[in-house]
Amino acid sequence: MSLMPVQDALDAMLSQVSPLAGVEHLGLVAALGRVLAKDIRAEVTVPAFDNSAMDGYALRLVEAEPGKTLPLAGTALAGHAFEGRVPPDHCVRITTGAVLPAGLDTVVMQEQVEQAEPGIRLLHVPKLGDHVRKAGEDIAPGQLLLSRGQRLTAVDLGLLASIGLAEVAVQRRMKAAVFSTGDELIAPGQPLPAGHLYDSNRVVLSAMLKRLDCEVLDLGLLPDKPDSIRQAIQRAAEEADVLITSAGVSVGDADYTRQLLSELGDIGFWKVAMKPGKPFAFGSLGKCWFFGLPGNPVAAVATMDLLVQPVLRRLAGEPIASQQLLEAVAAEPMKKTPGRADFQRGFYQQLNGQLQVKPIGRQSSAVLSGAAKANCYIALEQERDQVAAGEAVRILPFSQMLR
Repeated sequence: MSLMPVQDALDAMLSQVSPLAGVEHLGLVAALGRVLAKDIRAEVTVPAFDNSAMDGYALRLVEAEPGKTLPLAGTALAGHAFEGRVPPDHCVRITTGAVLPAGLDTVVMQEQVEQAEPGIRLLHVPKLGDHVRKAGEDIAPGQLLLSRGQRLTAVDLGLLASIGLAEVAVQRRMKAAVFSTGDELIAPGQPLPAGHLYDSNRVVLSAMLKRLDCEVLDLGLLPDKPDSIRQAIQRAAEEADVLITSAGVSVGDADYTRQLLSELGDIGFWKVAMKPGKPFAFGSLGKCWFFGLPGNPVAAVATMDLLVQPVLRRLAGEPIASQQLLEAVAAEPMKKTPGRADFQRGFYQQLNGQLQVKPIGRQSSAVLSGAAKANCYIALEQERDQVAAGEAVRILPFSQMLR
């Protein structure tokens, strides 16, 4: 089987999936991190009235002269507007956020006046409209505030509250099933027999899914027994939107997962031209999408991040943005063999006015310690050879999934 370029694999998956059906209406705080289900347009004006941006004194600019004394006509407080008409050559004491009294057009800061009977003396002549927030200068009726498909941030929720919304329509939360297989694996927290390994993949994959606000269905650590694996696959197909497994999709004596997937669904088994992460599987189990990742921990993380994440985002209703690659300079040599795109784990920083990057730790697909200290992938092209110190390379900062 020939190696499939990374972009071809990604395009093949994205061409088959579409956003999941279903909308929920949630209170604003509960909607944090969820995907917006429809455009939000303002129905109100923000601010709703001209108001002061400072504590100071509201006046008419045409009446302002250096050294002039302006008597006080009253006080305007936030939430308590000045009522009535301001007489000529008078001012109003005003606090931040208070309604600008009718007929006044400018605010002078309190630091730019001095107290004088029967009011204030101007030490500074402001400009027209100084420190006045005009009605609608933030948000106008009909203005598009947030677009369908964007993932709601804390600031987005504050924006929705500012136009009076108490709840918002979001795409329903995706349900993702995860399990690990292997007689050699032991759950963390248990004694480790000789010749065994702790199951880290299920933990890191579940955590990455949580970063995308997925509901995780943990189907556990399964022995290499066809009946156990079959039951887990069938349950995922019935209850979940996606199933993600690690190991069992390459050719091996105990890789029952591959055989059962072929029987129970429509699955393609690929060799992707990427390092780490060559063995990969994608397809469907009825209405449940399946992603089969390599068994080595770093390979599982990299394929989950680089191949699976964009597909999950499309399923969640997000638009797919192109990867934001940055140009950097290699701080040290890097080993590379042509034939596969190599996503080495690196650490980048700004040094001497330029972005520099170096590989972190051993680049083995079984070693997580280096990935834990890295902050980016060094994305070396498929046909690229060795990299010398000082050469230009491209980097891909770690996504939210890995932070």
